[in-house]
Amino acid sequence: MWILMRESLLSLLLLCAWDIVVVVMFQIFHQEWMEQPTLPISLIGSALVLFMSFRNNTAYNRWWEGRTLWGAVTNNSRSFARQAGTILRGCPDLTRAMAAYPYALRGALGRLDASEDINRLLPDSMKAGVEGKANIPAAILFQIGLRVDAESRRLGIDGALQGQIDRILSDMSNAQGGLERIRNTPLAIQFSVLPKVVAAVFCIILPLSMVQTLGWITPLGSSLVGLLFVALDKIGSDLQDPFGNTAHGMPMLTISRTIEIDLLQSCNLPAPPPLLPVKGVQN
Repeated sequence: MWILMRESLLSLLLLCAWDIVVVVMFQIFHQEWMEQPTLPISLIGSALVLFMSFRNNTAYNRWWEGRTLWGAVTNNSRSFARQAGTILRGCPDLTRAMAAYPYALRGALGRLDASEDINRLLPDSMKAGVEGKANIPAAILFQIGLRVDAESRRLGIDGALQGQIDRILSDMSNAQGGLERIRNTPLAIQFSVLPKVVAAVFCIILPLSMVQTLGWITPLGSSLVGLLFVALDKIGSDLQDPFGNTAHGMPMLTISRTIEIDLLQSCNLPAPPPLLPVKGVQN
C-alpha cells in the first residue's frame, strides 16, 4: 500500500495543484464556462470504473497465471531432484543443472543477464551445448535430457522409469511455454493506453463539477477521487507485466533461489542462504 502511495504521490500533487487553480479561478473570476453539470461527470466516472475494473481483472489473471506456472516449475524441479537421487542413484551434475534452469528462465522472461548464476551452477560438461543458443532455458532442458538418457543407458535403467523423468522435463517445458506466451502477448493497446488517457481527462474536468458545491474544499474532494482513478490505473499497469523488474513484478529471483536451495540440499551440496526482502519487497 505504501509503495503504491509513494508511486502515486507526484500524480496526487499535480491533481491538488490543478484543483487549487480551478478554485482560485472560480472564486476570483467566476467564469461561466466552469459551471458544468455534474451528471455527465458521474456517468463518465462510472463507465471509467467499469472499464478499469475489467482491465485490472485481466491484468491480475495474467499475473496469477504466471505465478501458477512458476509454481509448476518449482514443483517439477523438486520432483526431478528426487528422481535423480532415486532412479539415477544420485547425480549431482543433473541437480545443479536443474538448479540453474530457473535462473535462466528468469533472465529470459525479464530480459535480464543471468549468465553469472548459470555459469555458477551449470556443469562444465553442459556449457558448450548451451552457449550461443537463442533460448537458454530450453537449451538447458535439452542438455539435461541428453544427460538423463546417457545415465539411464549406463545404469541399464528400464525405459519406463526413464519415462517418468522425461515427463517431468516435458511438464517443465510446457510451463516455460505458458510463461513465454504471457511475456510475448501483452495486453491490447486499448487496455494499456485508453484508461490512462480517459482517467487524465476525467481528473482534469472533475474539479469543474465540484467547485460550485464544495468551494474551497474542492481540492480535498477532487484529489481523493482523482487519486482513486490514478491508483486503479497504476495497479493495472503494474500487473499487466508480471515479469517486470519492479516492486510489483513476480519475485522470480526469490523463487529461483528457493529452488536452488531445495535442490542442492537434496544432494547434500552447500546451498546459499535464502533471499530476504529489501524494504518490504521480495525480488
